Parts: sequence; C-alpha cells; structure tokens
Amino acid sequence: MKSQIGLDNDYSSRMAEKLNLLLSNVQVFYMNVRGFHWNITGKHFFKLHEKFEELYDDLNEKADEIAERILMLEGKPVHAFSEYLKTAEIKEKTNVSSDMATVKEVLDGLSVLLNHEREIASYAAEKGDDGTADLMTGYISGQEKMVWMYNAFMK
Repeated sequence: MKSQIGLDNDYSSRMAEKLNLLLSNVQVFYMNVRGFHWNITGKHFFKLHEKFEELYDDLNEKADEIAERILMLEGKPVHAFSEYLKTAEIKEKTNVSSDMATVKEVLDGLSVLLNHEREIASYAAEKGDDGTADLMTGYISGQEKMVWMYNAFMK
C-alpha cells in the first residue's frame, strides 16, 4: 500500500518514527538554547545572546517543519515534552551560562542533530523520498556552517 504522498506505508511509518526521534532532539535542544540565551554571562554576552536567539528561532521553525513532514507521512508527531525527554539523545541542560560552556553545549547538540539528519537523509534517498531527503539536506548544510562558526569562536 502507498501513503497519501505515494510512498510505501511501511517505509512511511518507519520514517515517521525516525523523524519523531529527530523532533524530540530538536525540542530539547530548543529549550536548552532558550536557557543559554536567557542566562548567558561573560564578555561575549551581547553576541551570544543574539546568536542563541537566532538559533532557537531556527530550531522552532525546524520543529514545525518536521512535525508537518511526519503528518505528510501519515504519522503522528510527538507533542508531549515528557515524551521528548524519554527519547531524545540530547539531554536537558541547566545552570550553563558561561560563554565557552554554552557554545560547547550548542556544538554537542548540533552534532547530535547532524547525525540523525544524515541518517534520515540517507534512508530517505535510498527509498526515493525526495521530500524528506531535501528537508534534511537543507538542515545539514545550514548546521554545518553553524558548527564551523561556533568552532571558530571556541579557538
């Protein structure tokens, strides 16, 4: 059987699961970055405060896009924070406020997202799911640039 968008139903179900795991990681990371934005201290406060706002706005948009893709695949997006916490590889971060510590956490979070996105993109491409593959490819290229920039900051 085929889904409403012409993909195999079994594939669509498996991909929705993978996307829900990504969604969980994005949502926990979003909250962590909000906390970094609110609590950042140090000589790089102004720049990082602004950068973290850009990042959490971007993550918020990604969460919406991922949830919509899950729906297109006829899945149901996870929407309880308790479920995100159970499944996400990214864990809640509290009391992280120094410039270097927050940027390290951002880099760690981006690494987790990139790993999941690359796996999803590869699986989607293998199964002819251009919509999901394209979505992930866009995320990957933008986040690779962020990793490069945050690493330059750390040097």
